Amino acid sequence: MAYDEGLAGRIREHLAEDRAITEKRMFGCLVFLCNGNMAVGVTGDDLMVRVGPEAAADALARPGARIFDFTGRPMRGWVVVDPSALVDGGSLAEWIDQGRAFAAGLPPK
Repeated sequence: MAYDEGLAGRIREHLAEDRAITEKRMFGCLVFLCNGNMAVGVTGDDLMVRVGPEAAADALARPGARIFDFTGRPMRGWVVVDPSALVDGGSLAEWIDQGRAFAAGLPPK
């Protein structure tokens, strides 16, 4: 599955100053890692965000968010955000920052 280069570019631009961030292509997606831990990514034209199990219910209540079910099994602590909810740059930044904050709290890999 290809990923939306435009969305990837917007994420890349937002994270440009963070030296802990790296990019990696995985399973046809592009993911952004913080200290080696996945934080956010692009799959198709959707944004995937690692929010953590404790924040998942609140994240799913936000517009455009749904359970991340990439493999046929829901992934705990992850959500997928529809591109229609990312038109506003502030919304995208909030999602990216939430994913980065969760990943930054994990032990580095």
